[in-house]
Amino acid sequence: MNVDRRYLMFALCYAVLGMVLGIYMAASHDHAEFITHAHILLVGFAVSFIYATIHRLWLVAPGRGIANLQFVLHQLSAATMTGGLFLMFANKVPAPTIEPILAASSIAVLLGMLLMIYMVIRYRG
Repeated sequence: MNVDRRYLMFALCYAVLGMVLGIYMAASHDHAEFITHAHILLVGFAVSFIYATIHRLWLVAPGRGIANLQFVLHQLSAATMTGGLFLMFANKVPAPTIEPILAASSIAVLLGMLLMIYMVIRYRG
C-alpha cells in the first residue's frame, strides 16, 4: 500500500476515534477528555490527512526509506500522544509521570513535520 493511502486510512480511523470520543463526552456530560478529543482530530486526523494529500499531489518518488520513517514516526507519536493524554485526563496516570512521554511524543510529531518539509523540498513535483 502506498504511503498516501496508509496516511488516508489512519486519518479516517483517527476521525472515527475522535467522533466516538466526542459523542461519548456529549452523552455523558463529562468533557474531561476534550483536550484528548482535540488532539485526536488535529494531530491524528487532520495532520495525517494533510500528509496523505501532500504525498498524493506534490511528492514525486520520495525515497521509500524516508517516507516510511516519517509515516511510522508520525503514527507512533500521534498514538502515544493520544494514549498519554487520555490516561492523564482520565486521572489514570498522574501528570508528572506521563508528561515526559507527552513531551517526547510532541517532539516526535515535530520531527515528523520537519521530515515532511525536507521531502517537500527534496522531492517536489
